[in-house]
Amino acid sequence: MARTRLARRLHGIAPTIFSEMSALAARTGSVNLGQGFPDVDGPPEVIARAVEALGAGANQYAPGPGVPALRQAVARHQARHYGIELDPDTEVVVTTGATEGVAAALLGLLDPGDEVVLLEPSYDSYDAMVQMAGGVRRGVTLRAPDFRLAADSLRAAVTPRTRLLLLNSPHNPTGTVLTRAELQVVADVALAHDLVVVTDEVYEHLVFDDHEHVPLATLPGMAERTLTLSSAGKSWSFTGWKVGWATGPADLVGAVLAAKQWLTFTSGAPLQPAVAHALDHEPDFPRRLAADLQQRRDLLCAGLRGLGLDPRVPEGTYFALTDTAHLGWRDGLELCLALPERAGVVAVPLQGFYDDPEAGRHLVRWAFCKTTDVVTEGLARLGAADLTR
Repeated sequence: MARTRLARRLHGIAPTIFSEMSALAARTGSVNLGQGFPDVDGPPEVIARAVEALGAGANQYAPGPGVPALRQAVARHQARHYGIELDPDTEVVVTTGATEGVAAALLGLLDPGDEVVLLEPSYDSYDAMVQMAGGVRRGVTLRAPDFRLAADSLRAAVTPRTRLLLLNSPHNPTGTVLTRAELQVVADVALAHDLVVVTDEVYEHLVFDDHEHVPLATLPGMAERTLTLSSAGKSWSFTGWKVGWATGPADLVGAVLAAKQWLTFTSGAPLQPAVAHALDHEPDFPRRLAADLQQRRDLLCAGLRGLGLDPRVPEGTYFALTDTAHLGWRDGLELCLALPERAGVVAVPLQGFYDDPEAGRHLVRWAFCKTTDVVTEGLARLGAADLTR
């Protein structure tokens, strides 16, 4: 019998569903309404700044905490948008995307056996990194059809072993933007139990209609216990650059840096000054992008509704959810694996995003961060196919 070489810390962690479904789309020539990356790049001037940095010799290691220009730009961004004042030398660290920010935060702040309370359905890297850090996951389910935070469920999830709350708003994959009242519940729980909160705000600028993103760190008593993560990937349409940041009090940022120095140490030296330029000189791009995404959201949701796949209209992010139970498939995964052959379209099943797969067994996520033509083509293919089992 072959002996597994895989470390126990990785046992049970499946390959990320996003890579699996994007590979399926490429292999079958399907329209990819699964993985959340845009089809159009961000501002050309930002790309030009990266090219300029390459030519100017920014090709060696950047400082571990990030180039000063980017750390200063992040601090200005937080002050300009939210009134959050930061010391760029001690309260900002640049990460290889928000994904590394999550990894470094959990590795830097958790001891084995510590419990992490998080919202589910949860982005799959959260679960993987909680396990790799030796933590114990305790999910608080945002339940269909409204996907709102239930205060009693959050309070009940906290135990004497809880060390950290891991929050995501605007929330992937549900599209929920937590209200100020919901965030106050999180703050009250964190303060009552002396908890640290790590909050992933990568979709901070991509909110729709009259919804508002409120950083948790702006609530009374939360600045000193909140580590905020974000990146340029979503709001400036540079997901492949993987340039993110963590901000907050020096002790929490220091914990991220303590772990990060042994992960990537640093990355993206010529990209960091370009992102600094984006933050300082392209502040309107995310607003225009959000308005455009809202139109594509409405196009996708109307099309899905017309196909009998009644979507929950998201308040933010790149994604809309539909319940597919009425189509007769065993679960969303079975449907999504059949969609390329049936319709030439790829989507993402959600059951793997839950502690209890039954809670999301038939939920499917559709991305509208694609061009209008791509969204329209995907809907046309779905409309021409028999989607029932």
